[in-house]
Order: sequence, then C-alpha cells, then structure tokens
Amino acid sequence: MARIIYSMLTSLDGYIARSDEDIGLPVPEAELHQHFNDMMRQASAVLAGRRMYETMRFWDSPERETGTDEVERDFAQAWRETPKIVFSTTLQQVGFNARLVDDDAENTVRSLKAQADGLVILGGADLAASLTRAGLIDEYRLYMHPVVLGGGKPYFQSGLSLALKPLGTESLTQGVTFLRYAPAG
Repeated sequence: MARIIYSMLTSLDGYIARSDEDIGLPVPEAELHQHFNDMMRQASAVLAGRRMYETMRFWDSPERETGTDEVERDFAQAWRETPKIVFSTTLQQVGFNARLVDDDAENTVRSLKAQADGLVILGGADLAASLTRAGLIDEYRLYMHPVVLGGGKPYFQSGLSLALKPLGTESLTQGVTFLRYAPAG
C-alpha cells in the first residue's frame, strides 16, 4: 500500500507562497536540494494540482538535465523519471510521464493508494486540503524556512481542522526546520 506524503517548503508563518507570481521563499541550495532529490528518487509517483504542476514543469526542460549544476541535473532526471498524476479541470494536456485527471481526485488517489507501493509525494495546498478531508494523507512534511511572508497561500487551507501527532523534527541547512506529522486518528 502506498503512503501519501504532503510535502512543501513553508515560511515560519505557514505559507507555501506569497502569491501565484512570487513564491517568496529562499531557493534551496545544494545540500537542501539534495535532500529533495533523495526524496524524489524514493517516490513511486507525484500527485499535483494544476498550479503546482505548472510550477514544477520547469524541471521538464532538457536544459535542466544538461545544465552546469549537478544537484539540479539530478533532480531534473528524478522528476522526469517519476510518474505524475495531475488533477485539473482546466488543463487540456500534460507533459511527459504525466497523466491528467479532471474529476474525482478522491477515488483516483484511493485507488492509487491501494494498488501502488512506496512513497507518493503530494504537492499543492488545494489538492492536499481535499485529500486531507477524505482521510487519504498519511504524513505531512513541512520544511520551515526562517522567513515570514505575512500572507499568501497557506500550507493548511483556512478552515481545515486537523489533529496531528509528531513523527520527528530535524534541523537542515539554510536554517530550515523539517517537521513530520501524521494524522492523530
């Protein structure tokens, strides 16, 4: 059975982006980037909403796999190799190694969870809120940067009530605190 992991960089005040046009969070440097590379290599699939998928399409570019930065080349390769399921009612098509689902995210993820194995990475707050309400997320991973954005897109959707139990905390490079939680129920 697959484990669904909602994993995002956040500010100290709980935002994953200042706005759709401005993330506002520091760019991961090599050591932190390698942490994400390792996680992507462990993933059997990636789940993403439209906005997250469009942001991550940056890594589909052939230049990412031939660039000068080794850690970025490695991530681009891992991203391209990992199957993606994109949930969107507005996209007409998705790129390489991606499947578009335009309805019933809950049943699609429930089926994936039952049929697949390993780690499934989930990115995107709106999709995460929907899957949280359905009880489908197994772990929440917050990578808290020592910055305050003061507003924007929150990691946890406004109005979402959730009891969590801590699974661990780790200090990472760039002053990032890595927090892991599971649903308490």
